[in-house]
Amino acid sequence: MNRKTRNSILWVALLLIASIWIIVQHQKKAPYRNINGFVFGTVYNITYQSNDSLQLDIEDELRKFDASLSMFNDTSVISKINQNKPVVVDSLFEHCFKRSMEISQMTKGDFDVTVCPLVNAWGFGFKSKKFPNKKQIDSLLQYVGYQKVKLVNHRLIKSNPNIMLDFSAIAKGYAVDVVSYFLDKRGIRNYMVDIGGEVVIRGKNPQNKLWRIGINKPIDDSLSVNQEIDKVMNISNKAIATSGNYRNFYYYKGKKYSHEINPHNGFPALTDVLSSTVITSDCMSADAFATAIMVMGLKKSQSFLRRLQNVDAYIIYRDEKGKNQIYYSPGMNKYFNNK
Repeated sequence: MNRKTRNSILWVALLLIASIWIIVQHQKKAPYRNINGFVFGTVYNITYQSNDSLQLDIEDELRKFDASLSMFNDTSVISKINQNKPVVVDSLFEHCFKRSMEISQMTKGDFDVTVCPLVNAWGFGFKSKKFPNKKQIDSLLQYVGYQKVKLVNHRLIKSNPNIMLDFSAIAKGYAVDVVSYFLDKRGIRNYMVDIGGEVVIRGKNPQNKLWRIGINKPIDDSLSVNQEIDKVMNISNKAIATSGNYRNFYYYKGKKYSHEINPHNGFPALTDVLSSTVITSDCMSADAFATAIMVMGLKKSQSFLRRLQNVDAYIIYRDEKGKNQIYYSPGMNKYFNNK
């Protein structure tokens, strides 16, 4: 065997070994990674499958979001707007605001981001907890109404400087979407993003199965210690958001007041709905719809849901006898019956 032939055989062998190594590496499953922390006054938990750690990049996305839409950040865009400081809004704020206005119109004002003065008056914002009277509530209602704000050339225009925005019923869901979009762009196919109970899931879980997501029973639990599950869904490639009167509430003179404010009358929503879980394609919409259902009550919500496409809901409500009952849209069955 001459030298040229030996070299050719050696090169073929090396190429074969390299090819086998590449195939083996591709067949290896990337590990699932988990990061968690605290943002927007709540906790986040993110699980994703990747050979690379994306923690710093994800945290950077959350910081950008915090700088735009967090009311816990005194220097954020929304905080400056509420302080009537001149500010040009960024793309995050603009997208969230526009979707908020769309959903406000869809729900005929049952969802409304201008409820901030009322939220503060009832002690669910940053003000001291005091029980307001009807006269005080009526005086604040003049500053509530999504028609009273608009964006012009990337600046928010208010009809009255006392108007303040509160994106707490939509921002967490949008933050989940923002992280989800980032993971999609990085080619991550299997992940779960959970911020304060609002969730987006893609692909499969670490056991190579559909993700299992529980719907909590509406048990009074302001510290989120009780996590008793009412129903478990097997689900993927969806966004999920839940709103309920059993997490953020307080009692005054023996009466329970929850944080969902009815924008029409200024009082906490006292409907028959105890909790609403909404499933759709984006978490921002799911978050806002879940809040609107709490304000609407069961009957109005059923009619509203029938008008929506690709939106499902699981509603726990209290009947006339004071017993908890369940209503869910027909599309929910596919999440309960699959494995």
